[in-house]
Amino acid sequence: QVQLVESGGGLVQAGGSLRLSCAASGRTISSYSMGWFRQAPGKEREFVGGISWSGGSTYYADSVKGRFTISRDDAKNIVYLQMNSLKPEDTGLYYCARSKTGWTPRSDYDYWGQGTQVTVSS
Repeated sequence: QVQLVESGGGLVQAGGSLRLSCAASGRTISSYSMGWFRQAPGKEREFVGGISWSGGSTYYADSVKGRFTISRDDAKNIVYLQMNSLKPEDTGLYYCARSKTGWTPRSDYDYWGQGTQVTVSS
C-alpha cells in the first residue's frame, strides 16, 4: 500500500506563493494519476487539479486555473502543487490523492494524505 504525506503549507499574504509537496512511500506513484484537493472550514471538499500518470496531461479547477501548477517527479516519488497569486479564498486544508482511473474531479481516488494547512491573509 502507498502512504501520502503533504508538506509545504503555511501562512502567506494575499498575492504570495507557496509550493506544496506530496511525498509517496510504500509503492511508486509512476503508474498512477494524482490529484490535489482542498477543504475550507464549513465547506465541502473541493477538487483543485490533477495530473496524469505520464505527467503529460493536467486538469485544473476554474478557480485556480492560471495561478496553480501541478507537476511530478517520479524519480523522487513526489507530486508538487505550485500556488501563485494566492487569494484569501484559497485558504484550506490541502490534500493529495492517488487514482487508478484518472486525474479529473470525478475520477476515483483511493489513497489520501493527511493534509497540509494553507492560510492566506487579506
